[in-house]
Formats: sequence, C-alpha cells, structure tokens
Amino acid sequence: MSVTPELLLHAYRTGIFPMAERHDDPEIFWVDPRRRGILPLDGFRISRSLAKRLRRDDYKVTLNADFSGVIDGCADRDETWINAEIRDLYHTLHIEGRAHAIEVWMAGELVGGVYGVTVGAAFCGESMFSRRRDASKIALAWLMDLLRRTGFALFDTQFLTPHLATLGGIEITRHDYRARLSTALKTEADILSAPLAHEGAEVVARNAAATATDSTISG
Repeated sequence: MSVTPELLLHAYRTGIFPMAERHDDPEIFWVDPRRRGILPLDGFRISRSLAKRLRRDDYKVTLNADFSGVIDGCADRDETWINAEIRDLYHTLHIEGRAHAIEVWMAGELVGGVYGVTVGAAFCGESMFSRRRDASKIALAWLMDLLRRTGFALFDTQFLTPHLATLGGIEITRHDYRARLSTALKTEADILSAPLAHEGAEVVARNAAATATDSTISG
C-alpha cells in the first residue's frame, strides 16, 4: 500500500508515525512507541546560557521560509530515517499547510531548524538540526513560544533524547499519549494565526511566565 499525504495525516491522528531504516531504503514502516516523548508547553527549560544566547541579535528566525532546506539539514547526517518518499510526503504536506518549519539564520546562512506536522492542536515534531552551537535550541525556543500563542495543546517529540530531556522533555506511556492526543484533536490550532516573536528577549520573558505559572499551579 502506497503512503499518501492523507494516509500520513490519518496516521498522526491515530498516534503513529513513519520512518525508514536508511535514507536509501525505499521502504517505510510505522512506529507506535510504548514510551512517547513530549515537550510540555509549560515546561520548556531555558538555561541562563541559552537565555543569554537568545537575547543576542546575531541571528534571525523565520517560519516556513525554507522548508526544504530544513528537511535537507535534518537528513544530512550519517544515519537518517528520512528517505526520498518521506521527504516528498512532507513537502506535499507543507504545500497543503500541514507541515511547518522554523529556520534559524546567521549571516544569511541556514544554520538550524525544526519541522513537524500539525493535526488539531497537536504539533508532531519530526526532526531538527544544528550547524552552529545552540541553533536547534534557538529554533525550539521560538517554536514553543509560537505554539503557546497559537493555541496548541501538545508537542509530540516521538522519542525522548538526552538533548530534549535537558530542555524539559519527558516520557509518557502510550496510553497517556493517546489520551493527550485525543484531547488535542478536539480543537483546531493554527500556527499561522500569530506572528513570530520580534526578538529573543520576548521568547525568554514569555517562557519564564509560562513556566512560573505551571510551578505555581503545581505547588
């Protein structure tokens, strides 16, 4: 059975996602992890060093300015699950307004980014890359800020990596994930309904407010 963009969106709505063994492997298989990684929207950790980095003005962040460039950056590694068919599928979803990318630029060069798919009020993060120190962290910080301001309820990272754990990522059960996904699918969020932050200082300040609110509620 061939994978179509419609089938791919249906898969995300049911909690599964596609991968390939290698970039040159034409076969696609479906993944349904027992343990799922997520980034709580009110739990993103910005360290002092990252906050300092975000406040600098030597970079630029854009939304959907170079979607193909971000996928290429994510696939440009020794081992990758992004094959030609997966690349084409996400490019089609991007054209249809269902896949989006955050790009980080320095001196006119694309140095980092993250992309993913939106279903309901869930953002399903697919991959990210960094060619300069902290570039992927910058992309995630700006993305988290945008997701909060545009009504998203869930940021799915598929798996929990040590890198994501340092930023506040957690691991939950498949059952818990599907419950959260079901809730997120009840509403429709639009990532394009608000502009990106004007500067990194805004991202830092809003994130501090969001995490402080969560700490107050938890306490």
